[in-house]
Amino acid sequence: MKKDVQCNAPASAVYGIGLIGAAVYFISTATGFWIGVLGILKALVWPALLVYEAFKALGA
Repeated sequence: MKKDVQCNAPASAVYGIGLIGAAVYFISTATGFWIGVLGILKALVWPALLVYEAFKALGA
């Protein structure tokens, strides 16, 4: 029986560190509770926002 194993650990580690860093940044700059909650949500989707802004800057 052949087993296909895919290892995505490096990408997951980079995303995890980025998630923690973004959450710390957004929460530390929050001026209220709900802005902090919004910061946590932003921290979850920061890669999508980064790619969107990169494509917009490149004119793609």
